[in-house]
Amino acid sequence: MRGPIAPPEACNGLMVPIVVFDQLYSFDVEELIGALERPDGIEQDRWETASEEVFHRITQLADNAGAIDEHRALNYLAVRYQAIYQETAERFGDNYRLTGVDVRPSRLSGPRRIVDVIFSYTHRQTDVTEKQFVRVDVSGEFPFLVTKMSPYYQR
Repeated sequence: MRGPIAPPEACNGLMVPIVVFDQLYSFDVEELIGALERPDGIEQDRWETASEEVFHRITQLADNAGAIDEHRALNYLAVRYQAIYQETAERFGDNYRLTGVDVRPSRLSGPRRIVDVIFSYTHRQTDVTEKQFVRVDVSGEFPFLVTKMSPYYQR
């Protein structure tokens, strides 16, 4: 939870927000990927390459400090939802590459804040793009999955 701005004398002259947390995960990329369950039929090298691609793509999105709903959904998926890694590894095997990760408010939002996280995969030879998405509820302190990975059809 983000709190008030700390006084300058508390942080060597900097005015930065005070942050309080209820859970903390500490790991490196190798530990995270090692903890994921590799699906049957996917070679170890392809699994590691695809998993690292997903994790780095999510963590390198511009200014992801976890302060807005979109970033909270992405951060939740990166450490708690293995299906995004499995889908990407399977797509790599079918000659697709991960070309985009977008987050949009869901049409299902009402009193709850729900976002659609859309993963775009483009075929390396045909340039055909296919999309998969998941819905994440970011209303409370702890985001949670609303729908599992499914095909995404643009309207």
